[in-house]
Amino acid sequence: MEETLRQLGGLLIGSIPTIILFLILYGAYRTLVHAPLERILAERRARTEGALEKARADIAAAEARTAEYEQSLRQARASIFKAQEARRQQALQTRAAAIAEARAKADMHVKQAKAALAQDVAASKGSLQAEAERMASEIIATLLRQAGAAPSVGGGQ
Repeated sequence: MEETLRQLGGLLIGSIPTIILFLILYGAYRTLVHAPLERILAERRARTEGALEKARADIAAAEARTAEYEQSLRQARASIFKAQEARRQQALQTRAAAIAEARAKADMHVKQAKAALAQDVAASKGSLQAEAERMASEIIATLLRQAGAAPSVGGGQ
């Protein structure tokens, strides 16, 4: 066992230069490769996160602009509907005024027609009265002539 320990000690002493070289190589790796690689990866991570944050900010700004656009679109539609409603109300008022005017004209024509008809009725009644009186006079005259002629006709028999 002593021999094994001695061999082990010899191996340990022989490995000291390898251990020193390994430590130098490890230090050189950390200095030359690992530190710059960590720095580049951190920078890349920062840029990626920055780009993601910028993308999120751009998306938020786009959503805000979209909401603003939709709001202005709703307002424009509302103003269009209000203008259409105003035009419709104006058209209804114009139509109502035209209907009222037409009714007034029709009423005036009806009144004139009634007055003309009343005049025609009065004139017709007057002419019928005159005609009736004339016919009555004619009938009476005819009857009187026949009554006067009848005794002479009847007396000669």
